Amino acid sequence: MKKSVVLIGMPAAGKSTVGVVLAKTLGKQFVDTDLLIQDREGMLLQEIINTKGNDYFRKVEEEVLSELDLDHAVIDTGGSEIYYPKDMANLAELGHIVYLQLSVPTLKKRLNNIKTRGITMAPGQTIEDLARARIPLYEAYADIVMPTEGLDVE
Repeated sequence: MKKSVVLIGMPAAGKSTVGVVLAKTLGKQFVDTDLLIQDREGMLLQEIINTKGNDYFRKVEEEVLSELDLDHAVIDTGGSEIYYPKDMANLAELGHIVYLQLSVPTLKKRLNNIKTRGITMAPGQTIEDLARARIPLYEAYADIVMPTEGLDVE
């Protein structure tokens, strides 16, 4: 029986904020995979990307995701986890995958720190480009699609 909740979605969709509140409400552990990556590497996400590159970051992210073995947790994943089918299968075994869906214009308003946030993007890639690539994958992996436009954290 799946006992965890796995949150997926674009950067700034509210996964961390919702995840903490959801974990408290459900009495579950909260795990932020971005923080696990930072802890493992000893540097901020953006520093990893800037000094070691997107490919290295994605390799570390994939390793961290593949090592997850949690029960009764709310798991906040990074935005690019959907690029790793094996790891998404692992996450699906751990719990129900919930896609926090938010419009691109709202994401753009929230991403005022895009250059320092630790988002793996190709040079010249825009938020719109990222959304076009990722949204179909989020929708494909999700057990539940949760439209969050205009909603507060509760």
